[in-house]
Amino acid sequence: MIRKRTRNYDDPLRHPDHPRPRTRRQFLSQGFISGSALALGSSLVTVPWSRRAHALDPQLQALLAGCGVGGGSGRKIPFIGFDLAGGSSVAGSNVLIGQRGGQLDFISTTGYERQGLPADMTPPVVNPATGTNDFINTDLGLAFHSDSAFLRGITARTSATTRANINGAVIPARSENDTGNNPHNPMYGIARAIAANDGSPGQVADLVGSENTDSGGNSMAPASLIDLTRRPTKVDRPSDVVGLVDVGDLTAVLAAQDAVRVMESVYRVSDQKMNAVNPYEPVQITQDDVVRDLVKCGYLKAADLADKFAGVPVDPLLDQNILSIFDNGELGLGGADGNEFRKTASVMKMVINGFANAGTIEMGGYDYHGGARAEGEVKDFRAGQCMGACLEYAAILGTPLMMYVFSDGSLSSNGVIDNSANGRGKGEWTSDNQQTAAAWFLVYSPGGRATLRGGTAAAQAMHQQIGWMRPDGSVETGGTPMANNVNLLAYSAVLNYMALHGDEALFGTTFGNVFGVASQTTLDNYMAFEPIVPGFI
Repeated sequence: MIRKRTRNYDDPLRHPDHPRPRTRRQFLSQGFISGSALALGSSLVTVPWSRRAHALDPQLQALLAGCGVGGGSGRKIPFIGFDLAGGSSVAGSNVLIGQRGGQLDFISTTGYERQGLPADMTPPVVNPATGTNDFINTDLGLAFHSDSAFLRGITARTSATTRANINGAVIPARSENDTGNNPHNPMYGIARAIAANDGSPGQVADLVGSENTDSGGNSMAPASLIDLTRRPTKVDRPSDVVGLVDVGDLTAVLAAQDAVRVMESVYRVSDQKMNAVNPYEPVQITQDDVVRDLVKCGYLKAADLADKFAGVPVDPLLDQNILSIFDNGELGLGGADGNEFRKTASVMKMVINGFANAGTIEMGGYDYHGGARAEGEVKDFRAGQCMGACLEYAAILGTPLMMYVFSDGSLSSNGVIDNSANGRGKGEWTSDNQQTAAAWFLVYSPGGRATLRGGTAAAQAMHQQIGWMRPDGSVETGGTPMANNVNLLAYSAVLNYMALHGDEALFGTTFGNVFGVASQTTLDNYMAFEPIVPGFI
């Protein structure tokens, strides 16, 4: 008998129907490289050159004048995006997606089989072992399959009290398979939305991301939203967090207040010296002015950091609240689990504490088709644990959170069952399939579960599932503008973020009529929840 080699689920994925990986994104989605990125330090020389063409732009003038320190009337809801590179399973096997009537307007048995669920595990079926329909779980407000790996992971890291204050929505939408070229990432839109109503910037950075890319993750950001003055700062390990808020050695020998005075004094001296250079030069902003201002602002920002963070514990590995979520030394583990847990702890520390307003956590290896279902279950469970950690950390700190999950494409099953322990008796993933794709989000609110829009249960069901699936388990591409347009899918995440603050009326003036709607009433159809924190928090 020939013994089949047992596969390590974190080994690279080598699909015979895929070309040999050549780009960073291909290596990432197939697990040839991890989600970690090389830490590239910024310097005075490297920062300004991308801004040369914009030296006379009024926005840049305002940025230089204000040095980016302080500003804004208050903090907005923290936002974390999970970018699952490679095309993960969402519909059916994780989040339930139904027909026009909502999540529980069930699709066909064939459709669920395509989404990886055998006939005896579909949502409408009564489980003979219990005599009840227990394949539907609404503990998070949003309906999941009761054996969803995402759900099991989230549940493992959250308390019942936290789960009672969570609600969510799902958006069926196609996106291309196995490519980072999908403009999925909404981070720049989130930053613009915060600025639109005078929201405060992050204390250290507007945006962070676990990849050293323009989006901070695997998928791109919509080109119309990109603002490289807000490019995400790379954070994927605790040392990155510590480095970003390092106030230097001054606070080791001086009291924090004295250190601030020293750096402000250095700023004043520097300012006087630089003002003495070319005193007769005509008044205009040049590249040299940009460099000078960056030097001067550097001292002011250092003083600001010293003022805010001297004596404040910033290391995720020393945060007892984080350690209570990742217990038993999990943040010190080797392998994929330890890497992903440390990455998650670092980004959530930055975002939920207000050091940054929004962040992307990229996780690689989600192109897990071509064999055993077990691999997908293990990776989805790991991702779910990371999602749950973010939600629980927000609950511990009493801070609302919007968590958005997206992936490049999806996959489908041919009905062959994986009866291994990790396969859990579900359908094997056999091929990429962008037709079954979707994005989804959860909202944690300390004041109680977010309320769905709509005056009736039927209307609320259509706000919890924005769009729908056909009976065969594929996306109805005519259901919403974003169902067949990934750019608009990213915009819909931003719209829902603004709606949580009651800021949806500002969407059109901030981003234009991107959905092509005739009225605000039509735009309301693409929003899930009533405001949870009108104005600022």
